[in-house]
Amino acid sequence: MRILHTSDWHIGRSFHGNSTLDALRGVLDALTREIVERGVDVVLLAGDVFDSATPAADCYSLLTDTLLAIRDAGAQAVVTSGNHDSAARLGFQAPFLGRAGVHVVTDPLTVGAPVTIDDDHGPVHFYGVPYLEPALVRHLWPDETLRTQEQVMRHAMSLVEADRAARGGRSVAIAHCFAAGVEPTPQLEREVRQDLRQGSLDVVPLACFDGPDYMALGHIHGRATLSERVRYAGAPLHYSFGEGDKPRGAWLVDLDADGLADVAWVELPVPRRLVTLRGTLDELLFDERFAVHVDDWVCAVLTDATPPHEPMRRLRTRFPHCATIQPDPERRRDDTVRTYRERVARETPDPQIVDDFLALVRDGDGASDEERALIADVISERRAEAAQ
Repeated sequence: MRILHTSDWHIGRSFHGNSTLDALRGVLDALTREIVERGVDVVLLAGDVFDSATPAADCYSLLTDTLLAIRDAGAQAVVTSGNHDSAARLGFQAPFLGRAGVHVVTDPLTVGAPVTIDDDHGPVHFYGVPYLEPALVRHLWPDETLRTQEQVMRHAMSLVEADRAARGGRSVAIAHCFAAGVEPTPQLEREVRQDLRQGSLDVVPLACFDGPDYMALGHIHGRATLSERVRYAGAPLHYSFGEGDKPRGAWLVDLDADGLADVAWVELPVPRRLVTLRGTLDELLFDERFAVHVDDWVCAVLTDATPPHEPMRRLRTRFPHCATIQPDPERRRDDTVRTYRERVARETPDPQIVDDFLALVRDGDGASDEERALIADVISERRAEAAQ
């Protein structure tokens, strides 16, 4: 059996205020072409189908079109809900969809009850584990202690293992969680902020996933191989500049009569590259080394000591897809310089106080001659008013 492992489509997510629907549609079209060309039997979508619990109508249209294309390509689909999804909305009419070859698993009480799909070697049991928020599911298993993701996933996988032991045969499990073995970078911590527990990520140990021939995980947006049989596929699009250098694609998983036979990476197209460019505004606008990025999504890190005027408007004259600006002035540091409080603590003239303040916030650049004249005029006027 040939399986394509995907996750985290996040249909409906915006990118710095820009819709990603058209770009995602193009990538999912490419994915369905891969299904045809590679003879895929089953497509797995490991959670975060949508980016919102209340997706817009055009998000449903994209999902419907893609699932139809997958079925037209001859593959069945097993879909689980993630923390961004509404399980109730995603699972609407799941029993009817299952009869059409699209198996949507969103009900926690179905954990341990597989979707079984046959090939020439017999049945393969697919165990979908929807995202399980401890506070929302602990009442379903009142005899269990379920306060963390680890405890919930241990319980869910124990149900899977009990069923596997009774059925035998080959098996694949699908889950949406943060597993041990993935480095929690700052960007990743923002992506999975729902799992923050007392300042650290609520990590599920790899030992929880022992048993199935393959474990298809979702929740992080970059591909990751935690073991030969436990993997993340990542998202099909780049949804942040922190992901810009990570490949986009899916895992192609082959099962033979004995279980896992091979896993290979399938690249998917990147509609528009993401780059982070660093320099002063003038450097970004005129330096020829940045010319190759005029069609990319751009994060501009501006190193100007003084904030420039209308930087976004000016940057977009060269980079139409400049999405965000991050000021990061190259500071002139001098440990011997007095603090601002030390400068004004004595009998410092008012014009000098203002000049010192401007030098502080401008990283050394005090008032210009024109500004000093204006400051002197304003101070003189205020003194005259106070003397009346």
